[in-house]
Amino acid sequence: MGTTYSIVLYGDDRFRLQAAVELAFEEVRRLDHALSNYRADSEWSRINQQAAEHPVKVSKEMFDLISACVQYSKASDGAFDITVGPLMKVWGFYKGSGRFPHRAEIRGALAKVGYTNILLDSKEQTVRFRQPGVEIDPGGIGKGFAVESAVAIMRQRGLRNFMIQAGGDLYVGGRRGDRPWRLGINDPRGAGGQSFATIELSDSTFSTSGDYERFFMKDGVRYHHILDPDTGEPARGCRSVTIVAKDPILADGLSTGVFVAGPAAGMALIERLPDVEGVIVTATNEVLVSSGLKKRLVLLAPPTDAP
Repeated sequence: MGTTYSIVLYGDDRFRLQAAVELAFEEVRRLDHALSNYRADSEWSRINQQAAEHPVKVSKEMFDLISACVQYSKASDGAFDITVGPLMKVWGFYKGSGRFPHRAEIRGALAKVGYTNILLDSKEQTVRFRQPGVEIDPGGIGKGFAVESAVAIMRQRGLRNFMIQAGGDLYVGGRRGDRPWRLGINDPRGAGGQSFATIELSDSTFSTSGDYERFFMKDGVRYHHILDPDTGEPARGCRSVTIVAKDPILADGLSTGVFVAGPAAGMALIERLPDVEGVIVTATNEVLVSSGLKKRLVLLAPPTDAP
């Protein structure tokens, strides 16, 4: 899925821990074969290749995931949208580091974007697209799904103290040996992955979306890969969004959705969802913290102020 996965486990039985790690990585590889849009033979790619022509029968796992994506899109008023695939391509972020497209290219891509283009038949368990050219992109949801599946394996094996990370998405269970897990929130303009704040967590997901992950600069302006499905351009209101929740899939999708929605609407969405908290670094470098995190967040220093 275009990222690196890592697993940290604490326990007394090394062989038991190693067996769990191997099972979890095997599951991640299986999901990569199913969900990756970098693989032409994946189930996800098959949907993109065929769903505009006819309903595509998919696995229950895939149907449930896409159904959840549609629900997240509705809940975020379209800020989170997996049909941004055409936009990712014209901006050069699909298998590339980015390029500045012509406005006509953006308009053409926008005509194919919108979660209402996804037609789901729960009885037949099929996915269909309303028009040719629609493409779903797993970038805002796939890593969270893989993390959730790996967490399930740890629970099934009776393990409690662990961390599973996939890029900016991670889940921490129990404790880090004899200490709580203390996680840092990246400074969007900091050097070397430094953190501007920390938080202690247990049995929770921690997901960050930022404009510093994939971007290019043109005429002093940063153009990044988190694209607004309404404008067709990089979302401009935030530098980073970190979501804390119990559900890795929700956290992954919501960090993208809040980023696109912008600071005011995004924080309002966080506050009205149960068991969800968040930290937003705005485009003007202001730090917004949801009510449930204000007493738990430790601010190390103000985020670096740079373009």
